[in-house]
Amino acid sequence: MTVHDPTGDALLARIRTLPADRRRILFTGATIVTMDPGLGVIDRGDLLVEGDTITAVGHRLRADDAVVVDAAGTILTPGFVDTHRHAWQAQLRRIMPDVDDLGAYVMSTLAGHATVYRPEDMYVGTRLAALTAIDSGITTMLDFSHNSRTREHSDAAIRALLDTGIRGVHASMGPHFGTWDRQWPGDLTRLKETYFACDDQLLTLRLATLATDEIAGPALAYGPEAARTARDLGIGVSVDAVFGTASSEAVLRWAEDAVLGPEVTLIHATGLTPEAWKAMGETGATVALAPTSDAQIGLESAIPAVDEALAAGIRPGLSIDVEVALAGDMFTQMRTLHAIQRMRAVNAAYGTGREPSRITTHDVLDFATLQGARTNGLAGVTGSLTPGKKADLLVIRAEDLNNMPLNDPVGTVVLGADARNISAVLINGEPRKWNGQVLDVDLPALRREVRASRDHVLNASRPGPRS
Repeated sequence: MTVHDPTGDALLARIRTLPADRRRILFTGATIVTMDPGLGVIDRGDLLVEGDTITAVGHRLRADDAVVVDAAGTILTPGFVDTHRHAWQAQLRRIMPDVDDLGAYVMSTLAGHATVYRPEDMYVGTRLAALTAIDSGITTMLDFSHNSRTREHSDAAIRALLDTGIRGVHASMGPHFGTWDRQWPGDLTRLKETYFACDDQLLTLRLATLATDEIAGPALAYGPEAARTARDLGIGVSVDAVFGTASSEAVLRWAEDAVLGPEVTLIHATGLTPEAWKAMGETGATVALAPTSDAQIGLESAIPAVDEALAAGIRPGLSIDVEVALAGDMFTQMRTLHAIQRMRAVNAAYGTGREPSRITTHDVLDFATLQGARTNGLAGVTGSLTPGKKADLLVIRAEDLNNMPLNDPVGTVVLGADARNISAVLINGEPRKWNGQVLDVDLPALRREVRASRDHVLNASRPGPRS
């Protein structure tokens, strides 16, 4: 069946009538930015999705029984991969847009609002974050869920990921402040057995920790004991708040203790010493940069450490971090990193006669897709439009007012496009956004739930008598 409206309602209805495991969708005539080094960019190309998997990319593909999407005038790209976001905070978006520093964020959000969260608030915030991620083209989101006060709080966060259909990574950690059941990390065994028993599924599990004990004490800090827990469970580790002298010393200890490697992701990585970077590069540790967080909140040097990572042989992933003070989309992260690095490169070479060492739009799109997948431990699953990988992809309108005419597809995605240009999002072969709208969401009901949760959190965490 051929339908010439690229993402029209009739086409969606046809796709959804087919059993997911027997569904075949053929996109034709698109500019395909595969982000696969061996495939590159394919002009006027075709892409075939069978069930949940990309099975072919090229020209003049045939699939007689497929639903055919005439995708001329669009760019197909892999879905973006967010390597670190505290999703539970989403109902507090932009509540402190001009945050002064890390201490102000910690005391307001982690020592204040977080302490009154109920399981239902975890669900609402995490679901809102995941739906918004899908809307802006993020198909994989690592939820650094560091407010797991009870088993029920963790269950609610995981259910929210499941209910949205996003490819989610639940990185579980106990809270910094306030009362909690101290069930973490012991509860990770139950979580894995309950929600993550199968390897071939949308959700995966990681252990979340902090770099040092400076903020919340030794119980939440990474080291040999936490590494042993993760190793016994067969899961990766995401380490937040990796910055400064104390973290640099911790990195060297982890390397010496043989608990630093490809399964460990270090988040932020600002203000680290050359010795720490050397150890990270030699052990194969991955890095999640948070470009807007580092710059706006002012974490150590306040400069995203992309040059340091590349010098150490590490191609980083990108992340959103905290929506209480930051934007929640990957376009902003790519553009921020692109501009800051190129500014630094030119500034460093100014007046010296040296050629600035600039990153490119292709670099930052690579960070936001393929390297993000590798950072999340999912390089074989997603991050590029490679046959055999899962069908996590975006259909971006290249002829919209802000994108036409299409001259450079990578430059258009990185510097021109935004969420309004994303016509469709497929995750695991399933349409999650279509005709510019996130599917299966009752927006009026969601607004009521978000506002009610936000109001509860603000009222319950307000000093003084509570109504």
